Amino acid sequence: MKIDLNHKNALVGASSQGIGLAIAKQLAQCGANVTLMARKEERLKSLVTELAKTHPDQQHSYLVVDFSDMEGFNIAITKFFEGHTIDILVNNTNGPGAGTPTNLELEQYQTAFELLFKIACQTTLLALPHMRAQKYGRIINVSSISVKEPIANLGLSNSIRSATAAWAKTLATEVAAENITVNNVMTGLFYTERLKQLIENEAEQAEKDVQEIRALKESQIPMKRFGRPEEYGHLVAFLASEQASYLTGTNIPIDGGLSKGN
Repeated sequence: MKIDLNHKNALVGASSQGIGLAIAKQLAQCGANVTLMARKEERLKSLVTELAKTHPDQQHSYLVVDFSDMEGFNIAITKFFEGHTIDILVNNTNGPGAGTPTNLELEQYQTAFELLFKIACQTTLLALPHMRAQKYGRIINVSSISVKEPIANLGLSNSIRSATAAWAKTLATEVAAENITVNNVMTGLFYTERLKQLIENEAEQAEKDVQEIRALKESQIPMKRFGRPEEYGHLVAFLASEQASYLTGTNIPIDGGLSKGN
């Protein structure tokens, strides 16, 4: 099966590293025109030149946004959509900080809500008019297995990602007849900068060696390893393709078998 995304325009959030960058690279490899979206302009400039070009008309670009500044993000993303149309939207941001419900402040929940919910909602609402007009669109939300099984010490992510998943399911039902699909990818443990940071924090709190914590986490995964970001990119490229045209409103785990439920 060959995935052909030629002449499709894709916008990928948090795509300067990790899972977001892996998704952007795979979409570009499949022929899409990719717009990277993240905070550091110099890095984005460099990464754009590294994205594959598989046909002469393919063009890549970038958009500088700061996900921690909701007001600034709204201005930047609104201006972007005044001059661009998007066929494939990958809603992805950096994750909120760690913490348990008893040691989190109310303001932290509001910040996480803006980061994980409002940004995805705002970007999607701006992308939808073009998708509805052309009767085609792919909306893919980078989520977490915590939607079904809360993860210890990630109270913010557990709470807000569940709300985002419910919103996405509701939206999927509304736009399905217009050939627009909306799917959530429930992320397991992928070896990215964020996971490394979480492991380091956990090791510090437990007064244990980082490698000991890493080995413990890998041992709990049936495949006995962390996921590779490029594996994530392959799944998203499929969801963005015509081959996934009858797949919508789903929560798809990619976790090496870590989730205990069905």
